[in-house]
Amino acid sequence: QVSLVSKDSSMLDGLQDGTIEISEAKAQLHDIIISSKVANGGDPAGFPWMVDGADVSTNAAQLLTDLAELTKEITSQVKRLSDDENEEVATDSDSPNHPYDQAKALWRTEIDMDRIAAGLPCGSESFLLMFARWKKLERDLYNERKKRFDTTQIPDIYDSCKYDLLHNSHLNLNGLHDLFKVSQLLADGVIPNEYGINPKQKLKIGSKIARRLLGKILIDLHNTRREITEVAAESSTRHDPIVVSSTKRKERCYHDSVRNENFEGSSTDEKSVDLDSHKETKYCLDPKYANVLDPERRVRTRLYFTSESHIHSLMNVLRYCYLDESLNGEESLICKNASDHLFKTKELDYMSYIVLRMFENTEVPLEDPKRFRIEMTYSRGADISCLESATNTDYFLPDDHTMQIMEPEQLQEVGSYLTLDKFDKMTRPFAMPAEDFPPATPQCLAVRFCEDIESQGARRQH
Repeated sequence: QVSLVSKDSSMLDGLQDGTIEISEAKAQLHDIIISSKVANGGDPAGFPWMVDGADVSTNAAQLLTDLAELTKEITSQVKRLSDDENEEVATDSDSPNHPYDQAKALWRTEIDMDRIAAGLPCGSESFLLMFARWKKLERDLYNERKKRFDTTQIPDIYDSCKYDLLHNSHLNLNGLHDLFKVSQLLADGVIPNEYGINPKQKLKIGSKIARRLLGKILIDLHNTRREITEVAAESSTRHDPIVVSSTKRKERCYHDSVRNENFEGSSTDEKSVDLDSHKETKYCLDPKYANVLDPERRVRTRLYFTSESHIHSLMNVLRYCYLDESLNGEESLICKNASDHLFKTKELDYMSYIVLRMFENTEVPLEDPKRFRIEMTYSRGADISCLESATNTDYFLPDDHTMQIMEPEQLQEVGSYLTLDKFDKMTRPFAMPAEDFPPATPQCLAVRFCEDIESQGARRQH
């Protein structure tokens, strides 16, 4: 399976394409937070997410002041712990069993309970590094000389709070939970609006950031449909006399085609001109090593590991693509109930994911649009309810320092039918054209992997 993994850092290039729009959105969001006034005061009945700066608290300015004060308080406490640690290091410097061996702690796969019992920070972080982390957040949040807040630091403070509540609750930092609640209230307004303060702006920014990812998804869907269609057409012309279920017949014919394939991949000389003609190498598990029932089955699953910005951007395209002028009159891909829930969800946390599944109805003709349908689900990722329930006197936190992952939820009404053609029509205007992709190679991106280095908090919690 390792041979099916490819790392493509260009999947993150969209951030540069949307720099101007993102900067404008953040500047507008800053003004809304400082003034505590929603840009467009009207609240469309039943569609609260259509308001500029939706989710921003009406007392955001006061919360921002509270955030700065609480951050200073936490930084001050960690500074005292850091000073005490330095004194201990000075007195115990000759000890061969000094508890602060970061080289040994760096690659631990389990929580070092001895460190926690000794009152030290979890993991390999020292009090000095912990102090540096909080001091930077304090300094970046508010510029004393310019008397100006930097509201883009709110998510980073929120991440640091979550990290320390989960991993360093044993340090009993006074006010940490208060800081968590304040930063969460502010982050609930900042995070959904960082990539656009209204739906049309979210769509514009999302299409620039996620266009390469969305283009690859459409290519994968079309390649799968083309392959299945070709196999089904070939099967119908052979008039196979053996009566088997349509699913089994499809799989058997598919296996026949796989056996005749060149395992090294197809030629790379052809240049794609559109999504429909973009062909990639057909991947199979190596039968010599695959310990599965049908080792010659085609690998159709695609996993894209990408950044938080791309998760938000892809979701925004799915939510608001119907607002584009070229799709005038089309209904949203996301149902009203799911839109309501997404509005209340606020953030897509660590390990959040979006799943697109394509189903084939073999009971209808190949040319029927209903032959292939798309089902969309998502999960907001880590369940932070354990952090929200914690108090300064009673931490209800798991001993293994982990959080559960939220179950997937539907983005469509139960029983609805979203055809592949409809999905393609709605999302294609926001996807990178296939001719902009590099030619297919034997190492074509069956699975994409991109590192998320967006924030200190994300890196630590990863």
